[in-house]
Amino acid sequence: MQRRARVVGAALVASFVVAPAAAAEPGSLVFKQAQAQQVLAQIRSLDSSLSHAIESYNLANERLGQIETDLRENRRELTLARENLLVAERMLARRLTALYTNGRGDTTLDVVLGAESLADVLDGIETADRVSNQDAIVLRRVKHYRRVIQTRRVQLRRARIVQERLVADRAAKKAAIEQQLAARQRLLASVKDDIAQIQAAERARQERLAAQARVRLQQQAEPQIVPSPVAASEGAPAAPAPESLPAAPPARYGGVVGIAMRYLGTPYVYGGASPAGFDCSGFIMYVYAQVGVSLPHNAAAQYAYGTPVSRSALQPGDLVFFNGLGHNGIYIGGGQFIHSPHTGDVVKISSLSGWYASTWVGARRL
Repeated sequence: MQRRARVVGAALVASFVVAPAAAAEPGSLVFKQAQAQQVLAQIRSLDSSLSHAIESYNLANERLGQIETDLRENRRELTLARENLLVAERMLARRLTALYTNGRGDTTLDVVLGAESLADVLDGIETADRVSNQDAIVLRRVKHYRRVIQTRRVQLRRARIVQERLVADRAAKKAAIEQQLAARQRLLASVKDDIAQIQAAERARQERLAAQARVRLQQQAEPQIVPSPVAASEGAPAAPAPESLPAAPPARYGGVVGIAMRYLGTPYVYGGASPAGFDCSGFIMYVYAQVGVSLPHNAAAQYAYGTPVSRSALQPGDLVFFNGLGHNGIYIGGGQFIHSPHTGDVVKISSLSGWYASTWVGARRL
């Protein structure tokens, strides 16, 4: 898997290098910027695939964790079942001893003397003509506890094997995508090196323009209207049609926005759910845990929580979902949300526009 990923990544990089942007002179700024945009588009596509792989990996871990919890609970139940089985078997043994000692030549004793195993004894006595109510209860208990022990062992052992294989498979896919992503990032770095001075000059110009814009805003007397999430997406790919959803209850967890903001700049780490590093669903899980809300470590699973809410009715603290439930974040107001985007990035604030508008899935209010 890893060798194939390296070959595919090298092939794509090679194809990119030999196919420069058309209608641009090699060495020019336009040419170099076009190269960078192509690489960025490749990286975004890989990020999208990687997010799905990671969320699948997280879901597999969630399921494996549940199975491990079940196994612990089952071990306790098996201990009780064994103890109960031992008691029942002792009761059965005393009953069989009594039958033999009393020397009854009835059908039940014939069954006992003719049996070759405990199973033969249980089956034979249960169908004998002369079985007391107490004997019947003991027999049912013995057979029940034996059946419970066997069934639980087999089912949970199989489930754990299947789940461990699933986790390993998801991890392999994730590793393959990450290798391809690393190849694109190296290519992008080489392009940036060529235009570093031009980019530095552009950043300086943007800083001057931003400073001038801030002065103009301060001089404006009329109040500013904060753009709605829909307005923020103007000029981007067409957003989905407004959802026709019933009114959601008032938001109760707007305070999580302040908590989430504490982790701005925290690096993205796949499978991460702590201040050492977050992935998208791990970030939301960690933030909401601090206000007493327990969520699974998987974006698609988190989408099943709370109440649906339309984009036009979003309030701070709502969860927003994108990319076929492969990514999510926390809405903070003003058409913006905070999230942990992808490998190589950090927890940051983004707008509900562009790619996020075009891959919008929905929102939930907890």
